[in-house]
Amino acid sequence: MTTTVLALDRASFVLPDGRNLFSDLTEQFDTRRTGLVGRNGAGKSVLARLLAGELEPAAGRCLRPGSVYYLAQHAGQGGARTVAELAGAGPVLAALERIEAGSLEPGDFEAVGEGWDIRQRLAQELERAGLGHLAPSTPVASLSGGQAMRVALAGAALRDPDVLILDEPSNHLDRAGRQALATQLLAWRKGLIVISHDRELLGIMERIVELSEQGLRSYGGDYAFYEAVRRQEQDSAARQLEHARLALRRDEQERREQRERQARRQAQGKREGKTANQAAILLGGRKERSEGSTGRLRVQHEAAREEGARALREAALQLREDAAVRIHAAGGAAPAQRRVALLEDVVLPFARAPLDRVSLGVTGRQRIGIEGPNGCGKSTLLKVLGGVLAPLAGEVSLPARVAWLDQQLGILAPARSTLDQLLERNRSVGEDMLRTWLVQLGLDADAVRRPSGLLSGGERLKAALACVLYADEPPELLLLDEPGNHLDLPSLAALEAMLNAYQGALAVVSHDAVFLERIGLTQRLRAAPDGWRLL
Repeated sequence: MTTTVLALDRASFVLPDGRNLFSDLTEQFDTRRTGLVGRNGAGKSVLARLLAGELEPAAGRCLRPGSVYYLAQHAGQGGARTVAELAGAGPVLAALERIEAGSLEPGDFEAVGEGWDIRQRLAQELERAGLGHLAPSTPVASLSGGQAMRVALAGAALRDPDVLILDEPSNHLDRAGRQALATQLLAWRKGLIVISHDRELLGIMERIVELSEQGLRSYGGDYAFYEAVRRQEQDSAARQLEHARLALRRDEQERREQRERQARRQAQGKREGKTANQAAILLGGRKERSEGSTGRLRVQHEAAREEGARALREAALQLREDAAVRIHAAGGAAPAQRRVALLEDVVLPFARAPLDRVSLGVTGRQRIGIEGPNGCGKSTLLKVLGGVLAPLAGEVSLPARVAWLDQQLGILAPARSTLDQLLERNRSVGEDMLRTWLVQLGLDADAVRRPSGLLSGGERLKAALACVLYADEPPELLLLDEPGNHLDLPSLAALEAMLNAYQGALAVVSHDAVFLERIGLTQRLRAAPDGWRLL
């Protein structure tokens, strides 16, 4: 039996510019580990802050029977300077130290409150997080992203809230950091809501709640269950959409035939009226009846057309935006045995021994996932492999066309549109065909004309890949550095589809185990204690 720890009652939120972000949300959250998913921009972070009491709904209400703690994205990137401050224990520890030094200030005693054992409790939580070697005075600047997140989670445990809400906690964490985070969350015994696009992390959830334009919808089960149900729903929605399209075309054909029959009857009536020996009053009556019938038919046709269009719109709304993503077959493939890149006895800049040395050959159809902890030199290796960065020693040979996409997607000019940049790279198929390919990727007519710097993260990645893969001469070796960062689930699926359609060699840096599993890797280059290993 689960206990309700948070509830939304017809809650709405209005943005400062007057737009409705979401409205009429009603949902209950219990002690099950819950993953909150949805497209970027759907309002997940705003909803989290509303649940935590940091924001108030424009209408409706949020019921909080107990305490709620919200941990925002980018732990460690705020103003905290020490581990104690990052864990939220800084003011209490500082007041305790002043009291121990002889302070009698009432404010210091108020700050400590019941927290006289704060040092011991902080040490215990850090130990549980695998960070027992850290002192309260350890600078935050010396921590990795994973360590900073784990310290922040230890601080949340110190507060012991009834509900813990985490916003993208695994962003930028390496494999070890993600595994440690999962261990901490599995040990949490109270209410937990995790906003995430990390499918591995969502895999340990007991319930998935999706926020969309249609509101909140709950799926009992982990991410695999959610994905299976959504796939079934999308298949059913696609069938309904096709049925609505066929019905609309069939009805339109029937209405066209009705109009043609009515027109023939009217024409025949006019011919008979000219030759028939009938009184003018009878002819006038027949004309009025014919015109009345035509008017009623027009009204009926208009009503039927509107009903068909409504059914089509409703069917289309059931399909997620990513359902229509289609990939133009991307070229770039070199013969399977042809060498497209070679590193011989290369010494990497900025890397530490033994990971500063690497030899690697890449052939035409290899797909290599580069794995290792943060700071081991993965991005540096990718830059050297792409000819972007010179090695300190050794030889780099790149006999093939190579494209390198960094995490910032520097290939895109922020002030220029995707279409203009793609037209520069592809002069063979024409603007209409390029527009079609971009629409099939999910970049509509407005998006392809908008400056690329104003696109969402998923749109920018699609635009960058389109500029590379749809060029007149696509790369024979594609290098990607953490391409899935900040992408929502539909955009991740689209990225995987694009990479699976690409026929050339691929080397990709990523900590996302599910992503690497789904792009058909042939080998993995892994950072090991004795150096780089190709597995």
